[in-house]
Amino acid sequence: MTIVQAQAIPIRLPFEIGGPKPTFAGIPRMMDILLIRIETDCGLVGWGEAFGLSIWPATRQAFESVVAPLILGKDEKDIDSLMLNLHKQLHILGRSGAVTYALSGLDIALWDLTGKASQQSVSELLGGPRHTALPAYASLMRYGSTDLVQRNTERALSQGFSAIKLHELGVEHVQAARQVMGMDIPLMMDVNCPWSLEQTQHMLDQLESFQLFWLEEPIWPPEDFSSLSALRKLKKTPIAAGENNISAHHFSEMLRQGAVDFAQPSVTKIGGISEMMKIIHMCNNYSIPVMPHSPYFGPGFLATLHMTSCFAQRTMIEYSFAEMEFNPLGDAILLKNGLLEIPTGPGLGYDPDLDIIEQFRVP
Repeated sequence: MTIVQAQAIPIRLPFEIGGPKPTFAGIPRMMDILLIRIETDCGLVGWGEAFGLSIWPATRQAFESVVAPLILGKDEKDIDSLMLNLHKQLHILGRSGAVTYALSGLDIALWDLTGKASQQSVSELLGGPRHTALPAYASLMRYGSTDLVQRNTERALSQGFSAIKLHELGVEHVQAARQVMGMDIPLMMDVNCPWSLEQTQHMLDQLESFQLFWLEEPIWPPEDFSSLSALRKLKKTPIAAGENNISAHHFSEMLRQGAVDFAQPSVTKIGGISEMMKIIHMCNNYSIPVMPHSPYFGPGFLATLHMTSCFAQRTMIEYSFAEMEFNPLGDAILLKNGLLEIPTGPGLGYDPDLDIIEQFRVP
């Protein structure tokens, strides 16, 4: 089989988060998803997802103008060879950013195609799932309000989520969440790289009594692994990071320096399933648990489910705490009795709803 069509399809979906919408550069953020669609000469279609958010127009342009012309007419079966050649051909355009995000979406779509062609799920292609369902933690948005933190923490717990992650910056927000959820339920805090080593050490002193399951990405810049390692040696709060790493080699350096208690590769940013599986094996060798970064509602989320289902230890899945009337994957990514079921159909198990794509496609 050969690739005859390659498309990047952006969709913009309405959503609610239980508070004011987040902004980026002063502009309200949208629920934008950049789908990658690959079709072969046999009529099979594979779906992927490229990291987008506010940068999706650049990722789409990179896919359509740079990646797609290089894969048309190519045999899609040898994923490793195809992706290696693309990475080598395109490295001059940068080892991260829009091109890598585009390649990530392509890689996911190729795995979906391979599974469909062989009538196996992606998890079966990866060696077989060890779990049929996984618990999810609610990844709350940043509200900047203790009242909204408490209200949304209560809502998430009532919906069956087994843990909560905040995206706040203040100790008062952590305290507000603990007042609602108590001390027995895991609570995480993702601060998105704002602090120096000294500032983080000061914050850890204030946060220690709240027993965070982890503190995520406290250090600027995120690749300052030596500072993360210094924090970890304090043994006050476990440290998580990795969504901003740019390659498996980057993860190797992070692990070598002993920088994290939890590694967080992001399948739509790091190079897709192929690259992420290298990272997972690497983390296993260091006995560092993988907690994938997965704030997605498309094929990237399904890919994360399949990979995580193959872990020996049952782990939690990150789930963006947002309400979407129009969900492109329908019931496939909805919580059921506190769990997310691992798809069992060929490939990723589900295709995005074409009617929703048509209705919410961005020109």
